[in-house]
Amino acid sequence: MPRISRRTLLTGLGAGALAAAAGCTTRRPAPPTADGLSTGATPSPAQVQVPPVTVNAATGPVVVPGAPMRVVVLDTDVLDSALTLGITPVGAALAGRDTGYPQYWPASRTAGIRLVGPAGAPDLPTVRALRPDLILSNQARDGDRYEQLRDIAPTVLTQTAGAPWKANVQLHAQALSREAAAAAFAGAYQKHAGQVAQALAAAKASGRRVSLVRFVEGGGIRLFGRQSFPGTVLADAQVGRPDAQNVDQSDFEIPLDQLARADGDLLLYAVYGGPEASGANAVLASPGWQALGAVRGHRAFPVDDQLWFQGIGYTGANYLLDELQRFLGA
Repeated sequence: MPRISRRTLLTGLGAGALAAAAGCTTRRPAPPTADGLSTGATPSPAQVQVPPVTVNAATGPVVVPGAPMRVVVLDTDVLDSALTLGITPVGAALAGRDTGYPQYWPASRTAGIRLVGPAGAPDLPTVRALRPDLILSNQARDGDRYEQLRDIAPTVLTQTAGAPWKANVQLHAQALSREAAAAAFAGAYQKHAGQVAQALAAAKASGRRVSLVRFVEGGGIRLFGRQSFPGTVLADAQVGRPDAQNVDQSDFEIPLDQLARADGDLLLYAVYGGPEASGANAVLASPGWQALGAVRGHRAFPVDDQLWFQGIGYTGANYLLDELQRFLGA
């Protein structure tokens, strides 16, 4: 099975989602970009106004405007959801150690988004100044400021990001009046995962166990289990995990002397924050790391943190599948 380029993936999946959305006459259409995704541009006054929608968020029922256009997103999962579903947010929060928007999105899709501060500590006056008609986030990030946010605009929170990302996308889609597009993306992703699983099986690579390691500034060495975003994507591709990571957890920290738990047939690692401040440089140079089978066998590879651990949504997940297939040589 040939590998899929990021631009081809965006074009194909975006076109499919837009085709699904086009059949829903109650939604405001928006023109596609060169990548096949909607720009989220403001509709003309002649278009039919969509009635308000009640969304069952983690905080309870929330009434939001139909087809909101001025959307602020306060975590990386809702950024992926909005952009995937054809809405360019007017404002977004980034993870605290990140300095730019995820590069798995073309710069043309993120160039006009106003940074509103770090995820978990957004600048509320900046959010208010953007005059949003909808705010999207989760309770883990913004539960303690929910009342302040809802005073600015209707605010829809999921419980958390990560493993429940597919259900979260459905909630985001409901709030954005893009349910048809979300269904199209969900179907395309499941088909893609099945194709990757078949390709891995044909290449006799499906039995290889993949380790996920993240070096986190202020958080040490983290291993990721099944209940994480990348863990769910690996499971969808029917890829196994090392015993230490084949657990119903999102992630857990290990000390340097337990580094053997990070080994696998394939080891993928990312750095959040600086390579020195996160401890990545020290660990990668340590005897324990050099002794890992994946490292000695040249099967340990760095990956993009903003994609593998923050790209929590259908666009990010499709890129993970494509990169996984490449790493496993199928």
